Amino acid sequence: MTVDSWRLRIQHKSGFDYAGPVTSSYNEARMWPRNETRQAVLDARVEVWPPARTYRYEDYWGTVVTAFDVHAKHEALTVTATSTVETLPPGDLVSNGFVWEALSRPENVDRWYELLLPTQRTGLDDGLREIVADIKAAHATPHAAALGVCEFVRGEVTYQPGATGVQSDALHAWKQRKGVCQDISHLTVGMLREMGLPARYVSGYLHPSPSAAIGDSVVGQSHAWIEWWAGRWTAFDPTNGVPVGERHVVVGRGREYGDVPPLKGVYAGPQSTGQGVEVTITRLR
Repeated sequence: MTVDSWRLRIQHKSGFDYAGPVTSSYNEARMWPRNETRQAVLDARVEVWPPARTYRYEDYWGTVVTAFDVHAKHEALTVTATSTVETLPPGDLVSNGFVWEALSRPENVDRWYELLLPTQRTGLDDGLREIVADIKAAHATPHAAALGVCEFVRGEVTYQPGATGVQSDALHAWKQRKGVCQDISHLTVGMLREMGLPARYVSGYLHPSPSAAIGDSVVGQSHAWIEWWAGRWTAFDPTNGVPVGERHVVVGRGREYGDVPPLKGVYAGPQSTGQGVEVTITRLR
């Protein structure tokens, strides 16, 4: 990659504690970064405790899934994903001249149909639909309107850790005007789809510092952002108001969070008493 690229080491530890012994569990982890145009995975591994045999596959949306079963009795489950990824700075945000009329062409609607529909977490109400119509009318191109939506959401919804949970939706965050990156991304995706733009939810990691010192390990973040299609895919982080660049690492994409949860599963035993998450990111160069 170029001299402007970053090399990041990410350790993501997640798991569940239980109120007593669990006899068996069946799990999926989506913590393995993707190899793609703007990032290269140099090394990656996923470790499970209690020890279990794992196997990997790509799901319907192209996310790498590490699947495993645990059949030994256990009162806690821990999954640790460690990866080294090289990332590139943001691409340009210049419009490619794609026009509104092109979005309604049958071939484009058919191609991106699943990414045009509202989901449980991205649905809007009538008030938001009116706002979307106004933003759309104020911009000559889909690309400009998408940037307008991102600016609007960031101006109206305050990022506040702990304001919502993983089951919250766009409307909940909108009504209280605060949420986390997941909520802000759901709201933005829902508004983009309402104006006819294919949009997808992206799950990954974010290094919190644009001026990160090489070699320093910091508390990182599981993060979410969005992409829209206007003749080509454009990635943007509406929570921070920046294009996706060297601080972002893509793990998976989908219609919403439900398509890309970092860890999920089913088990036989007493109820879970909590889920822990720790993300540590080190800039290597």
